[in-house]
Amino acid sequence: LTPGDAAHARPCTRRAPGGRRVFLATFAAALGPLSFGFALGYSSPAIPSLRRTAPPALRLGDTAASWFGAVVTLGAAAGGVLGGWLLDRAGRKLSLLLCTVPFVTGFAVITAARDVWMLLGGRLLTGLACGVASLVAPVYISEIAYPAVRGLLGSCVQLMVVTGILLAYVAGWVLEWRWLAVLGCVPPTLMLLLMCYMPETPRFLLTQHQYQEAMAALRFLWGSEEGWEEPPVGAEHQGFQLAMLRRPGVHKPLIIGICLMVFQQLSGVNAIMFYANTIFEEAKFKDSSLASVTVGIIQVLFTAVAALIMDRAGRKLLLALSGVIMVFSMSAFGTYFKLTQSGPSNSSHVGLLVPISAEPADVHLGLAWLAVGSMCLFIAGFAVGWGPIPWLLMSEIFPLHIKGVATGVCVLTNWFMAFLVTKEFNSIMEILRPYGAFWLTAAFCILSVLFTLTFVPETKGRTLEQITAHFEGR
Repeated sequence: LTPGDAAHARPCTRRAPGGRRVFLATFAAALGPLSFGFALGYSSPAIPSLRRTAPPALRLGDTAASWFGAVVTLGAAAGGVLGGWLLDRAGRKLSLLLCTVPFVTGFAVITAARDVWMLLGGRLLTGLACGVASLVAPVYISEIAYPAVRGLLGSCVQLMVVTGILLAYVAGWVLEWRWLAVLGCVPPTLMLLLMCYMPETPRFLLTQHQYQEAMAALRFLWGSEEGWEEPPVGAEHQGFQLAMLRRPGVHKPLIIGICLMVFQQLSGVNAIMFYANTIFEEAKFKDSSLASVTVGIIQVLFTAVAALIMDRAGRKLLLALSGVIMVFSMSAFGTYFKLTQSGPSNSSHVGLLVPISAEPADVHLGLAWLAVGSMCLFIAGFAVGWGPIPWLLMSEIFPLHIKGVATGVCVLTNWFMAFLVTKEFNSIMEILRPYGAFWLTAAFCILSVLFTLTFVPETKGRTLEQITAHFEGR
């Protein structure tokens, strides 16, 4: 089929009765990101619960609490390497099935913990699973989706991540840390059951010379073979070699993928989500856990909006818009901390559900609401662009024969940067003061906008083969 023929075929594919199964397969795979979102959000309610109700052997000091929040990212960095290796050898489906084991085992170890080392070991295992799921799920979804809905379905990865974070925040209100860990076992268990009935991706099956099985999987997912464009013959057998980095079709997408992951973490979003309660306490709010849930709800809503408009607005426009919003919101949040630090008193203690008229009418009232507005604007801006799109582009821009290695490098970069930001965020706030830390993130957001406008290609509406051809200059 020519690209023109494929374009005419897409509406037929969407009307095919079996075409809806691609959405079911996407949901099954996206339970992995839901699980790692829950693992990311778990530390926020679990740390106060451990300090409040845990026996003495499990009480977390400041250093242990910092490691409890950050060690999951170290495990995820290792999981990125493991996931890249599994992707090309075990396949996309089996890799997703295998990552359920460390998810369930890790939360089970936390549930049965008798000392701090068991807590950290459980977090490390869930982190390992997070790394595998964060790599394999976007690739699986991008390879089963047809171009007209690939942006929508690919954005579901980040949507499920933020839903998992919100679930952890809300459940943390009513569950203490052990039962919260038990709840963490549910999404990966459900993914294990559903993925058993989903097919392997047609593209991977072709690399294994299983043409009939690939076409059967395609008919199961799309309802027909119309609009399918096969990868170039022999591409799957080339493997990755360092000499390939001289080719534009390899080094260009790899550099772009790595930079996207670096800028995503330098926005400071993981530090904000890990330490959301602490940040709002710094901003002088009485009910910081309620503020965290509010942030989670905003993130879910705007990520859903991004998913719905992704295939219309395009990736590049949303990335640039997202970066601009984050620049203004982080600048404003830093300004809040600067003004309150400079003032004679900064003890306004505004409650989120308290009417403005119920608080004293002084300058700190307005400044406290500036903090909440800035944080919410940042989360909304991140959710429409820099949240979902780096993961989506990672799954789209790499040619088939280097996808395992390239996505592994990107995920390793992402989680290593997440570890650095999460672990050192408090130190940065002490050195630069809170306002300096947030102004620094605003500067990184400016760089991300410039990078997007200069280097990031638009992949909207293109097949994966057409994207590869773009980088190779064909």
